[in-house]
Amino acid sequence: MSGESTIGLTVNGTRRSVTVPSSMTLLEMVRSRLGMTGSKECCSEGECGACTMIVDGEPVNSCLILAGEADGAVITTIEGIGNGGMTRLQASFLEAGAVQCGFCIPGMVVAASALLERIPDPTMTDVQEGLSGNLCRCGGYSRICAAVISSVTRGDTDD
Repeated sequence: MSGESTIGLTVNGTRRSVTVPSSMTLLEMVRSRLGMTGSKECCSEGECGACTMIVDGEPVNSCLILAGEADGAVITTIEGIGNGGMTRLQASFLEAGAVQCGFCIPGMVVAASALLERIPDPTMTDVQEGLSGNLCRCGGYSRICAAVISSVTRGDTDD
């Protein structure tokens, strides 16, 4: 046994086949094998949320999932949010000044996107709970939460 396996998964709408070692995490696979480096590795313990991806509709810490466990999964990374264009949510992050150093922002945007899929018109409490697994070392939580709320109250300004 070589310790490697070939898995099939859909990443950002594209079906992929990737050979991975049994010890490789989903985060490592996406970054090193697929070249999508938006999701960040920070704590490697599932505590910070910088590596958040949506797996089969649920936000997860991709540093805690082995790539082999994602065989057959549908995955959305930060690169897949908006399919290359800026979403209303991403624009709201910029407008609210929610982006400081930027390290946590991919995970925040992915977690917020998952939240908005579940709760299209969230309360501030919903947003705080939905982002509770994501840490911002710059302390920009109030602007981040305001950006999420603003993204759903902007009306039809999204082209």
